[in-house]
Amino acid sequence: MTTLDAREERVIPNTGEEILAAVKALAPELRKRSVEIEQSRRLPSDVVELIRGAGVFRMGFAKEFGGADLTSMEQTRVLEALSYGDTSVGWCGMIGMDSGLYSAYLSKTAVQEMFPTPDMSTGGLINPNGRAERVRGGYRLTGHWNLGSGTTHADWISAGAHTYTDGQQDVNANGNPNWRVMLVRPSEVKLIDTWHSTGLAGSGSLDYEISDVFVPEAHTFSFGTALSRSGPLSAPDALMRKMPGVPLGAARAALDFARDIARTKVNRLTGAPWSDDYRVQFALGECEMDFITMRHAVYGSLEHRWKRLEAGAAFEDLTPDERVETVLLALKAFRGALSIVRRLYDLLATTSIYKPSPMDRWLRDLNTMCQHVMAQDVIVQSAGAYLVGGKPQFPFTVGITE
Repeated sequence: MTTLDAREERVIPNTGEEILAAVKALAPELRKRSVEIEQSRRLPSDVVELIRGAGVFRMGFAKEFGGADLTSMEQTRVLEALSYGDTSVGWCGMIGMDSGLYSAYLSKTAVQEMFPTPDMSTGGLINPNGRAERVRGGYRLTGHWNLGSGTTHADWISAGAHTYTDGQQDVNANGNPNWRVMLVRPSEVKLIDTWHSTGLAGSGSLDYEISDVFVPEAHTFSFGTALSRSGPLSAPDALMRKMPGVPLGAARAALDFARDIARTKVNRLTGAPWSDDYRVQFALGECEMDFITMRHAVYGSLEHRWKRLEAGAAFEDLTPDERVETVLLALKAFRGALSIVRRLYDLLATTSIYKPSPMDRWLRDLNTMCQHVMAQDVIVQSAGAYLVGGKPQFPFTVGITE
């Protein structure tokens, strides 16, 4: 059912079916505005309101807080459809909807105070780049973070930090530095315009600084302790599950674009139609094969994990193979999408290099996207190490939060 956004008195879709339909309806407009979005190096304010009005930011909030409470599969499908319209918009939607997923780790009172509407977005990083000194009632936070996607339009900005007490670094039960995520108001953050990127230019992924800002304890959280909800969206990997929707949407857009060209293009030298060209047919068939394979693998893994957690299994009950499966397939989606678009770019040859063609932007977006940690070798290393009892270099990817 739809709900009313009290801030602007507009009806917001509030089911998976409604949100997906609303996002699909936006895709043509987003595609038309992709050049503008890229040149702006951030999402225009009216585009932010379009995706807010489609219900994207509320996907991860529990129904108790007015949210849509979508499954990880539904979230991923929405982000796939959003990225089909524009990759930077899809990326910002993926980051912005983390507000609802973060809410699982905040108290109910804090969620109600911080998020009076479920259509509020977050931006920033959870990496512990900051230093948070314990004081009465909370922390004094200082630090510098980069790649702060969505910070130019966020209602709350996340900033990961290691905590200190009386100048000494806190450690957890395992002897590792204590890591908490702080949520800070945009007015308390200094944005630094560093975002002159190869791709995902419209994501506004600026650097940002926070200098000795007080953050109430209630506005901070650890991924190891869910406070306001239980179930599949309270597990520590919930943030990562929906990420493959962005590369899948970009790859699907590129595939459809290439197929449309191949239907009508004629070889200028021979006069032969591309639709009868073996090379074109094979390239498109192979790319479709790879896309179908990785997409079904991603959704199959998400559904398996969701059913296990929904049935009452704790995240710790998952076998090592189950714990690495979803994150490895997410990485495969990033790298596989890039591989597909690179082959399509080469197939279209000079058609790809001129500005009216979106193929160049898709290639640059995916190249940039694949520099994210979720597409790096450390994910594979961490999975392999976890399977054999070694030390993962990025333990959070396999659900280790301390």
